[in-house]
Amino acid sequence: MPANLSANLPANFPTPYEKGNQNQTTTWLECVAFYEELARRFPRLLQWKVAGLSDAGHPIHVGIVSVDGEFDRARIKQAGRTVFFNNNGIHPGEPEGIDACMALVRDLCFDPARLAELGSTVLLFIPIYNVDGCLNRAATSRVNQDGPEQFGFRGNARHLDLNRDFIKCDSLNARLFNQLISSWDPDVMVDTHTSNGADYPYAMTLIHTQTDKLGGALGDFLKSTMLPHIFAQMSERGWPTCPYVNPVKDSPDQGIAEFLDLPRFSTGYAALHHVIGFMPETHMLKPFAQRHAAMRTLLDVTLAFTVQHGGQIQSLRAEAKQASKTHWPVSWKIDMDHPSTFLFNGYAPRRSPSLLGNYDRLSYDRSAPWQSAIHYYDHVIADAVVRTPQAYLVPQAWREVIERLQWNGVAMTRIEEARSVPAQYYRIESVTTRPGPYEGHMFHDDMVLATHSALLEMQVGDYLIDLNQPNARYAIETLEPQGHDSFFRWGFFNSVLERKETFSDYVFEDLALQLLSEEAELRTLFAQWKRDHPDLLSDQEQVLRFIFDHCQRHVEPEWRRYPVWAIG
Repeated sequence: MPANLSANLPANFPTPYEKGNQNQTTTWLECVAFYEELARRFPRLLQWKVAGLSDAGHPIHVGIVSVDGEFDRARIKQAGRTVFFNNNGIHPGEPEGIDACMALVRDLCFDPARLAELGSTVLLFIPIYNVDGCLNRAATSRVNQDGPEQFGFRGNARHLDLNRDFIKCDSLNARLFNQLISSWDPDVMVDTHTSNGADYPYAMTLIHTQTDKLGGALGDFLKSTMLPHIFAQMSERGWPTCPYVNPVKDSPDQGIAEFLDLPRFSTGYAALHHVIGFMPETHMLKPFAQRHAAMRTLLDVTLAFTVQHGGQIQSLRAEAKQASKTHWPVSWKIDMDHPSTFLFNGYAPRRSPSLLGNYDRLSYDRSAPWQSAIHYYDHVIADAVVRTPQAYLVPQAWREVIERLQWNGVAMTRIEEARSVPAQYYRIESVTTRPGPYEGHMFHDDMVLATHSALLEMQVGDYLIDLNQPNARYAIETLEPQGHDSFFRWGFFNSVLERKETFSDYVFEDLALQLLSEEAELRTLFAQWKRDHPDLLSDQEQVLRFIFDHCQRHVEPEWRRYPVWAIG
């Protein structure tokens, strides 16, 4: 570091937020120029590069801060160095993390004492993840938010919410994120946000990777050691923090429930890779200056803890990756029967007649603060558990699924010689789909599956996934249909739900009688169907469709057969 630099120089290199009236956030161009200049001044501390392109063709940058100037990922990981990952601007209308990260990186570059505290830990960061949304600036898309004066938009160029895209990967951003997490394998992740919801005194609330779901010693460490430290430090530094305020009824005084961090969200996705994830949510109704200060403090606190406990976190993560289970939970739900408590500071809820319609509206009375131990539903329990096979076989035809497994570092072997092995597959007896599109997909909510055993004919070029590997969790939770955000739920296998052949009613009417006389099982099923659905007997299409779908002569084996096989 040049000898003429002193600790007060950051005042001469302010962020765009610091230059203004503390109610402005950086633009994308200002952010890029800021980091480019920092990297030019401190090339041995900060690496700044384009890592990919957004769907609109804009560059997505990634930065790396390393005390000794080592930026090579392979050498960093080989040396066993801790990696702290900070993602910002996934929702550019919630931008304080963008500005706080800029100040953090600037201070590390200019202040030798701060830099020394980083030790061997490497700071990996995405300054603005949703570049398309950041460039779509206005002052009106965040209906209930207090500042800043201008900000970006939640959707990207394809109108996707990127914090719903980590499994389906419709965006180029998500593909990059998947590959970044897989290759860098960070130990702790902080993904910065702003909340919507109830009113309360806290400027900062916190979502974390659900400890029960993370499981084992790693989950216990997060719950018993890391979270208490973060809450205590935030309070000591003037920013009392509470869990994300997710009221179980109308208002927090009736209890709050932990956010169920599904894999579509950043913290839930992080759990698939055994990464401790945090989603700080500053309160929308607090001034932007307060939200910025609270976010910067949260980054400082979590980074310092990661530096201090990096070796322990790495050891616990390695243990989690090597853990083998005969049965694997793939879907979770909040345990509403066994709440704990949280000492919560709130504002009194008030209900009064609406001036718009014939109903009572909710408001909060800031002149009536209160403090009380409220119910906090912070436990989740397994909602679906599957037997863990030795391996999966994914036919090469399902290339979109194979790509996503590869982006996440799942080890796979291509079959070089056709052979037969005993295996199991699911037949999809029924499935319920949401009535409208959800993030560009028709999402499947409920299903009934039947397990069958058969001889699997593995073909040359198909992919075998041995689950004795560190990335087994990602494979299991995405390939098992019951998984909360499985590839099946997101519609990657929809074509197997459709029959490819049908019938002409005037021809099939006679054939149906013949089939009923020849197939005893069909006769039994049809008799039961008639008893259950007497109102449908006058509908020719319904009658003939049932016989066609359940007869053996014209069966389509691939119809409703889930194409991923379980071996062992």
